[in-house]
Amino acid sequence: MHSLDSVQLFNLAPLPMLLEDLSELKHLFDEWRGAGIEDIFSYVQSDPLRMDACLQHIKILQINQKALNLFAANNQQQLSEHLNQIFKDEMLIALLQQYILLWQTQAPSSIETICLSLNGKRLELLLHLLILPGHEHDLSRVFITAEDLSPHREAQKIEKRHRLFAEGMFKYSPASLWVEDFSRIKMRLDHLRNIGIEDFRTFLDVHPEFIEQCMSDIILIDVNQATIDLFAASSKEELIQNLDRVFCGEMRNTFREQLIELWQGNIHHRREAVNYALDGNIRNVLLQFSVFPGYEEDWAMVQVSLTDITARKKAEAYLEYLGKHDVLTKLFNRSFYTEEIHRLNRSIIRPISCIYLDMNGLKIINDQLGHDIGDGLLRRVGDILNQAISAPHTVSRIGGDEFVILMLGANEQVVETTIQTINELFHIDNQYYSSLPIHMAIGYATSEENENIEHMIKRADHKMYEDKQRYYQEKELFEPKKDREI
Repeated sequence: MHSLDSVQLFNLAPLPMLLEDLSELKHLFDEWRGAGIEDIFSYVQSDPLRMDACLQHIKILQINQKALNLFAANNQQQLSEHLNQIFKDEMLIALLQQYILLWQTQAPSSIETICLSLNGKRLELLLHLLILPGHEHDLSRVFITAEDLSPHREAQKIEKRHRLFAEGMFKYSPASLWVEDFSRIKMRLDHLRNIGIEDFRTFLDVHPEFIEQCMSDIILIDVNQATIDLFAASSKEELIQNLDRVFCGEMRNTFREQLIELWQGNIHHRREAVNYALDGNIRNVLLQFSVFPGYEEDWAMVQVSLTDITARKKAEAYLEYLGKHDVLTKLFNRSFYTEEIHRLNRSIIRPISCIYLDMNGLKIINDQLGHDIGDGLLRRVGDILNQAISAPHTVSRIGGDEFVILMLGANEQVVETTIQTINELFHIDNQYYSSLPIHMAIGYATSEENENIEHMIKRADHKMYEDKQRYYQEKELFEPKKDREI
């Protein structure tokens, strides 16, 4: 390294490099060994003065600019005079241990060590030590290169923080998270395109087994704790072993629509779905599907997020129920009844029949016994009519004590059979509540040709009123001028 080219190469090298003379340090080690010291490392470590002596026996012969910059030194002399600031305590011990190893083995060695630059910056270095040929006997020429690991270590720390953050987000997310491999599904869809399939929806109609094949192609990579809790599983293993119980029923249609989304290139989509927990209960979920960035070409990693909306769906269903039902009797209400008339008027199915019912004596019972008793009678009426009427026929409470049954496609014979069933149910109920029987006035009508529903209902209402008059006449309680509750 005495030629001009070698010196220039040394100084311009992009890697920090030093040439040291460790002959005096080796001589010191030889003296201690001659004095009977076998464990030189422990001997040096036990006395700070010996450690300082070792530092003073290290001579820097040459250092390149990259090394000066690394240690924040202005020149070689400044660095040599302040080695005690660069290597302190455990840092110096680690370096001396490596020097001793070099002295004992005469073989190249490497060490990861920590030291300080002259401006106080913490450095994590990888040092490579090599005795130059011909100097093995005295260590007078030791070549050292240094790799600054600090940026790499900092990047590792940042990566670890990000990884722990991502793992924490996944593990502790309140939403159910699934990481899955859809690469096999991607290959199936690509194959269909290659063989000329264009109308994928029709293809699924003709080949429904393709959906099952794709479902079996999904590889589950991981799920978080919220998923285990959502589906009432005791562990991840139990959930994985019972996925066929989770994804059943309506889920097949949901997955079919997902395949269509993917076919259309929508690798980020959302939809509502129905799953089942392992305890058998329904889980209404908002499903959000996303292919991870970087996996757009093969779908080898996708995330499925499931948000439990079961409570919301129940609330929506209850609100919808309240909008169409009478809370007291559990029958349809007047709002539904009005919409149903409009719907039946538009229907081409005929005939349509109507049974009009009115409870006799409710006002008297409310006045004499109280509305709680009257409400109890209305609940009994609701129970009976709910037993007697089923879809497509409907029964609505349209007033305080008035009820209308609308019967799509029912002729007079069906109506008469239904009235007979209703009367029998009231007879049985009245036997059980013999102290407070229910008496209903009933009228009915069946639509005539070109007759609208409203007119047909008026005819049934008129017959009901006639039946009510007969009831009061028989009981000698009929009052002609009595206002009826509508």
